[in-house]
Amino acid sequence: MVSTPRLVIAAPASNSGKTTVATGLMAAFAARGLAVSPHKVGPDYIDPGYHSLATGRPGRNLDAYMCGPELVAPLFAHGSAGCDLAVVEGVMGLYDGASGQGELASTAQVAKLLRAPVVLVVDASSQSRSVAALVHGFASWDPEVRIGGVILNKVASDRHEALLRDALDESGLPVLGVLRRAPQVATPSRHLGLVPVAERQGDAVDAVRAMGERVLAGCDLDALMALARTAPALADEAWAPAYAPAEGPRPVVAVAGGAAFTFAYAEHAELLTAAGAEVVVFDPLRDEKLPAGTAGLVIGGGFPEVYAPELSANEPLRRAVTELALSGAPVAAECAGLLYLARELDGKPMCGVLDATARMSERLTLGYRQAVAVSDSPLAAAGTRMRGHEFHRTVLEPGAGPVPAWGMHQPERRVEGYVQRGVHASYLHTHWAASPEVARRFVEHCRAR
Repeated sequence: MVSTPRLVIAAPASNSGKTTVATGLMAAFAARGLAVSPHKVGPDYIDPGYHSLATGRPGRNLDAYMCGPELVAPLFAHGSAGCDLAVVEGVMGLYDGASGQGELASTAQVAKLLRAPVVLVVDASSQSRSVAALVHGFASWDPEVRIGGVILNKVASDRHEALLRDALDESGLPVLGVLRRAPQVATPSRHLGLVPVAERQGDAVDAVRAMGERVLAGCDLDALMALARTAPALADEAWAPAYAPAEGPRPVVAVAGGAAFTFAYAEHAELLTAAGAEVVVFDPLRDEKLPAGTAGLVIGGGFPEVYAPELSANEPLRRAVTELALSGAPVAAECAGLLYLARELDGKPMCGVLDATARMSERLTLGYRQAVAVSDSPLAAAGTRMRGHEFHRTVLEPGAGPVPAWGMHQPERRVEGYVQRGVHASYLHTHWAASPEVARRFVEHCRAR
């Protein structure tokens, strides 16, 4: 049974202040000495970095599209084991999910799967009495979603707060917090959202601390904890990457990290380790060599376009990556990793493993995808079906190699990515918890070298 007290932090729409409130709550409760488990609805990689900074624990994603609704509660149980409280930050508006697929992957669906009370964060900057109608509509839309209270954000003054509280008195929902406008805790954004923690270092620490102080001053933590404790126990068994790896040496799997490659799900490293690998993180911006004994390479997502000059200038590492890939070693590259393996990015030389060039684009490519592996690779056997997510403002030309990685079936039919020697490179982000066999297969190929 999973009995961790829990809250889902949602909003009527994006940019209402969910990240500020959720991260601030995590920091404030952690400052009280509680073990706080941080979670994020959807595929987002960046917010969990701030959550991790606030709690000292891995930020984890709950994505009902990529992993399936049946894995949401088990993944939650895995991440929240032994914690005093779990805080789940929602995505977009409360009822917004995968395009054209009803509630699938919405914050509302995840809240129902977790049987968790919802705290609605409302941007009150341009309204007064209308806030009651807004809250009433969200609270009554789906009777299975239990909204337990409201946090008012961007409140202008004492008089504005009084008007909002008077209006909400009739709604029957308590006001659990009031946050005034405070631009000093804003976090900078760019073309794909917030700037990741790894790129801001001290500034990110200061921002998270400020969020925690703001929430502590403006929210009723005791009432919020009491609400979290009303969540009933879940009967779901915790997900676990429990494999029995084959006897023999543990192959070293090098995983790209650092400021240029910040996109990673915590479960991927756990799955690789459970499958028998020794996972070693390296930084392509700083390290001139791959980790000693590298048998396989994982290069996830991030912002290579921001660091193209620095990545290009690290010629010793680029040569090492190229030599490893040309040797036939297993290499799994997603999005940023795909660009790093290309011949060049925005005119800057990259590794040259793939005969392709990449450049920044004005067009944002964003959305969930259904995919099937076109051919065998160390990552996936031909015919393997996976769900994933694309999120980039770059263009790769050509977009697919002679042997593509994936055949896409949603929203349009196309082939994408590259499979050559041991390389599987694609724009598609996937969550291996949904298909743990890919980690097992990858490690087996590493061990066979």
